[in-house]
Amino acid sequence: MTFLSSTTLRSAAALVLLAGAAAAFAQPAAPVQADGAWVRATVPGQSGTGAFMTLTAQAPLKLVGVSTPAAEVAEVHEMKMEGDTMRMRGIPSLALPAHQAVELKPGGYHVMLMDLAQPLKAGATVPLTLRLPWALIDRVPHLGSFCRLVGVADRV
Repeated sequence: MTFLSSTTLRSAAALVLLAGAAAAFAQPAAPVQADGAWVRATVPGQSGTGAFMTLTAQAPLKLVGVSTPAAEVAEVHEMKMEGDTMRMRGIPSLALPAHQAVELKPGGYHVMLMDLAQPLKAGATVPLTLRLPWALIDRVPHLGSFCRLVGVADRV
């Protein structure tokens, strides 16, 4: 039977503590990646527009809310056919399966910005905050937020 010296044990313990401290201060990966984000430019008098992007979550998540200082109201919407009519409505959440791209695009899921503070001109940027419950603390979902500047574009 081999016994380790107390110096060896102290050194090993110090390495474990150092590794734990480094892991605690490491920058965690973003829970969601947003690619190709853009907001449709508006014309004078227009009070609403859409924001579009592709979201990819690192773990199963839900998009549960959106906010921006550019609009009084920001909601996740879906458009779908009901009979012969295309309908748009707000939804309480949008599932983001792990490692699967979810496209927010014209004619499908998108972010609706309503009661705009001012017209949005091409070339401007809009801060957009996405709310996601990405951690459970004592069995209660913790709402995190993910913010990025989104460019305004003249697109259809």
